[in-house]
Amino acid sequence: MIKAGLKLLAVLIFSIFIFHGAVLAEEAAKLSGYQADLSQTSVSGLSSGAFMTAQFHVAYSDRLVGAGIIAGGPFYCVGSYETNPYQFLRQATSTCMTPLTESVGPDGKGLFKKAQELASDNKIADLNNLKDDRVYLFSGSSDRVVKTVVVDKVKDFYQAAGLPSENIKYEKNINAGHGIIVEEAKVSCSDTKSPFINDCDFMQSHRILEHIYGKLNPPVESNRLSGQIIRFDQSEFIEGKNTSMSQEAYVYVPEACKKESCKVHVAIHGCKQGAKQIDNNYYSKTGYNEIADSNSIIVLYPQVEPSASIPYNPRGCWDFWGYSSAEPNNPVFYLTGGQAG
Repeated sequence: MIKAGLKLLAVLIFSIFIFHGAVLAEEAAKLSGYQADLSQTSVSGLSSGAFMTAQFHVAYSDRLVGAGIIAGGPFYCVGSYETNPYQFLRQATSTCMTPLTESVGPDGKGLFKKAQELASDNKIADLNNLKDDRVYLFSGSSDRVVKTVVVDKVKDFYQAAGLPSENIKYEKNINAGHGIIVEEAKVSCSDTKSPFINDCDFMQSHRILEHIYGKLNPPVESNRLSGQIIRFDQSEFIEGKNTSMSQEAYVYVPEACKKESCKVHVAIHGCKQGAKQIDNNYYSKTGYNEIADSNSIIVLYPQVEPSASIPYNPRGCWDFWGYSSAEPNNPVFYLTGGQAG
């Protein structure tokens, strides 16, 4: 079994971590254990990281309490109208990103029915676990990479799953391009360009965590963080060749979490956003660490990097169409135990 994508995230999160090594030490620390409150684990992501978030949240709904999906589509989006896995890439770049009309966009309610079938076959967790979860959704009105109609269908999926309306927070009236939103950044709000961190005068990561966990303490200033960003060796969880997971990943650990049990949030970057492409911008400049620090939350930043050969993943995207599956005609990227990065 290749421990990548969904499987790797599950192993990373549902292990108990203790890190040995200094902040961004020359040699990455080895991940070995930590006292974390795994019953309070959540996940969020942008773009391909948002598709990954939807996959992970649904497949492991028995272990998660909420999700934040920024410019992404519903669980198993590529399976909306297609059963031939060799057509999944085409579906990923059309149906799941820029459908010409709503009628050819993802089918959120239909995908929930497919998820029910998978759950009945024990290929993903029991979907009843979703009913009390809290979900944040976002689509910028200037986003031409993943159209708003696609994110609309994520809402349809979760409504079909039985989430009450107050558990779903959907923002889609902000003139934002394709990116995660922060208070200050070099990219203007409505633009779509690297590093896909847009200045729209609010911290989206704070809104995500506050929606999932309820009222939180105010964030600390970035220069007053109590904890450390730790680079660790992610490669020990990766077996096999069909993955473009990076050798190293990052985690932010507040000082309080060295002594007490803390919640865990997984922040998943989008395409062209791994540390190999934009350095520390995602794991240190998106606001997660500041609000995590004042609320005893460990933030895990798994990493994918570009791959020009096998698998073919030139933009460093998370897998939501099957590139990481060992058997192309039998992809498992959306299932528990499947690979997706």
